Amino acid sequence: MNNIINKTMKMNKTATKLKPGMTLIEITVVILVLLTLIAVLFIGANIYKKGANRAACILNIRNIHQAVRADQNLNKKNTTDELVRTVIMGDPEAYIENEPTCPADGGAYGLVGTYPLTGVVAATCTNSGAAGTSGVTDHLPDVNDTQGW
Repeated sequence: MNNIINKTMKMNKTATKLKPGMTLIEITVVILVLLTLIAVLFIGANIYKKGANRAACILNIRNIHQAVRADQNLNKKNTTDELVRTVIMGDPEAYIENEPTCPADGGAYGLVGTYPLTGVVAATCTNSGAAGTSGVTDHLPDVNDTQGW
């Protein structure tokens, strides 16, 4: 009887012995999960960058508009008077010395021809209409936000 028990114990020892490490399937699953998380991170960063570019562009438009209003108030200009670009921006003597560019693709800002009425935006971005080179189409402030401009 002792002989049978010894043989059974030996068989159990060798049968339950496992090799350390991971299988190829487990490693593949871990790599796929990590790649998925990295892809989600890049998508989120891209969306964040587009939103930041839009906010910076609207801030540039507001700064240009404030320079237009300052010139209009200080020089007693009417809404029918011509708006001269070099008086507002891009000249050492202008209100904005360096002409701002759109952060999305480096596009320029356009000015309306005359001093605008209150609530009308004085500058537009090259990305505010059809999709520019960056594919952004929403670089205009909301109409409700410009009432006090």
